[in-house]
Amino acid sequence: MKILVINAGSSSLKYQFMNSETGEVYAKGLCERIGIDGRLTHKVPGREDYVSETAMPTHNEAIKSVLDIMVDPTYGVIKSVDEIDAVGHRVLHGGPKFTASCIIDDACIAAIEECIPLGPLHNPANLMGIRACQELMPTKKQVAVFDTAFHMTMPPKAYIYAIPYEYYEKNSVRRYGFHGTSHRYVSARALDMLGRKNAPEGTKIITCHLGNGSSLAAIKDGKVVDTTMGLGPLAGFPMGTRSGDIDATIMEYLMGIYGYDIKTMMNILNKKSGVLGISGVSSDFRDLAAAAKEGNERAQLALDKFIYEVTKFIGAYAAAMGGVDAIVFTAGVGENDFRLREKVIDSLGYMGVKMDKAKNDGCRVEADVSSADSKVKVFVIPTNEELMIAMDTEALCK
Repeated sequence: MKILVINAGSSSLKYQFMNSETGEVYAKGLCERIGIDGRLTHKVPGREDYVSETAMPTHNEAIKSVLDIMVDPTYGVIKSVDEIDAVGHRVLHGGPKFTASCIIDDACIAAIEECIPLGPLHNPANLMGIRACQELMPTKKQVAVFDTAFHMTMPPKAYIYAIPYEYYEKNSVRRYGFHGTSHRYVSARALDMLGRKNAPEGTKIITCHLGNGSSLAAIKDGKVVDTTMGLGPLAGFPMGTRSGDIDATIMEYLMGIYGYDIKTMMNILNKKSGVLGISGVSSDFRDLAAAAKEGNERAQLALDKFIYEVTKFIGAYAAAMGGVDAIVFTAGVGENDFRLREKVIDSLGYMGVKMDKAKNDGCRVEADVSSADSKVKVFVIPTNEELMIAMDTEALCK
């Protein structure tokens, strides 16, 4: 099937038009500055990129711009919108209601709306993209694919927080986890590489989604048993600009000294912390590596902290599962920073994990980079969340 995949943000909208069976991408692009002045960048493999300053007061105009360029005689890839078989939407937070992707109907939309307090920045934008597609393509089936759904197999001991239980019962406060579509995709590929595609029982995999936003997942028997992110995507280990786990006392302490309100404090933890906060240089790991090479001690400390925390969580998840068969690196940093991968794996020698440095050096494609005598497989697997969304959409719309 030919699926249009939509990832709507508050002022941007990413899209891919692809074949859900082969993974072929016919076109992809980005609508930026929605609600301001609007800009569309449209990419078709083998052709020059199309860039246009286009008025986009709302997501409706953004979606219309996407549909218009898709059927454009010069830059398009289809003759009619009728060639779009269905639409798949990335939705951040499904709360406790969604354990799998679903066809979008009134009940689904109402449930996504109920989850807005859990995903206040993303869910409203996701809904804007859904409603715009409903208005402009009323006959097309649409599917919601949730970042949280894959993690809903966690047992209570992993997802419950040690706060009064009533907050879980009344307000759904628990660990949810994110990047679920990515963890699901790469863990499925890892099972295939282990020769266990149709027999996940007994397998133990740790997936490391490392990028500007990062998370790990412990996957046993093909199901998530723990993950680093929590109620929101701030939890876990340091990321580009997010702090990861901290002592909550820090918030009270700093708010008392500087007079911050909670909104300011959360902005600091989400936007000014992580490796950016430690280094004072950048949230981009390439910039940190360059600065560290030139002798910047804080940039080196930021990298060391990131590697240390990733290594610590891998060890914790191996303990939680009683072992590990494969460690997977994915996302922008995980796929491309082979030196960082090497440093993480070098710290895990006590587990019998060994990397083939010749295979790992420069590797940015799907590969087994573990040494022949490693007790644990080490895989690099580029993630493909859009394909996962397209596949789910096809399965539900057949």
